[in-house]
Amino acid sequence: MGKPILDVCCGSKMFWFDKNNPNVVFMDIRETEEVLCDGRKLIIKPDIIGDFRNIPFPDNTFRLVVFDPPHLIKIGENSWMAKKYGKLSEDWEKDIKQGFNECMRVLEQYGVLIFKWNEEQIKLKQILEIIDYKPLFGNKRAKTHWLVFMKL
Repeated sequence: MGKPILDVCCGSKMFWFDKNNPNVVFMDIRETEEVLCDGRKLIIKPDIIGDFRNIPFPDNTFRLVVFDPPHLIKIGENSWMAKKYGKLSEDWEKDIKQGFNECMRVLEQYGVLIFKWNEEQIKLKQILEIIDYKPLFGNKRAKTHWLVFMKL
């Protein structure tokens, strides 16, 4: 068996305690290394380049999928925030729905999806209205939400 965990939008892996966890396939649509305007170095170096809307793995491959997509639509293309977190397209509703479908597709039966969302520009309620899945549990009080789904 391959690695049991997939992070489909790993970015700079900022919430991972072990950024080289041997059990994780780190995927992102971009690879970059640059110095940001505040002097910090941004390193986005996934194991595989891929798009969360079309995950390049077969069905039922992973036990755990982490989905932390970009959450901003109104942001400058070359801004610090866009470079660090990415930017959603104008078709963000379709993209997020497709991303959920792809994450569920690559999960094994009873696999777990961890979804992270920040409500700065788009409310979590809007996300939950466009996807075909209901979370089992998660936090609802903060601006950044972590939700847990299971493929049943």
